[in-house]
Amino acid sequence: MAPSTRYLDLTLAEWLDELARAELVPGGGSALAVAAAMAASVLAMAARLSGDPALAAQADVLRGRTAPLAESGAEAYAAALGVREQAAELKPQRRDWQIGRAFAAAAAPPLELARAAADIAELAAELAHAGDPRIRADALAAGSLGAAVARGAAALVAVNLTTTDGDPRVAEARQLADAAAGAVARVH
Repeated sequence: MAPSTRYLDLTLAEWLDELARAELVPGGGSALAVAAAMAASVLAMAARLSGDPALAAQADVLRGRTAPLAESGAEAYAAALGVREQAAELKPQRRDWQIGRAFAAAAAPPLELARAAADIAELAAELAHAGDPRIRADALAAGSLGAAVARGAAALVAVNLTTTDGDPRVAEARQLADAAAGAVARVH
């Protein structure tokens, strides 16, 4: 399937098959985006069971932010791979510029994912602390998933921006991952 396939329209079994193919796209970023959307969905449920419509609305927004990143991240990465293949015959400086620009664009979806995953972890910590005690474990599970997504997204940002030493986007993604882990650790 091409990266333009509507991943969110697939059944879960089809999605898992799509991820398991011997192709670079979809890959880890798409899986992380779906995992974040699932964590946000669990948080929406937990907030509703806790009688907190404001937190439920926040969780719904987070799901809406993360789910589309499964496709947009795959598309950006596939485009970067295409630029790398097509740029082989260019002069080195032009080639490096085009490839760098394409991979910088491919780093944008995982950076947005790291931001949203940190928000998921923070919301999960809030629900684990103040929500209905029946959903505490669900909130912790969603927060742990959010923290893991943030860490994985930070790794993707870093690998896509390997040509730029000291890139602030890499530092931001790592800080977000640390913040997400810290949020979950506070309530464990």
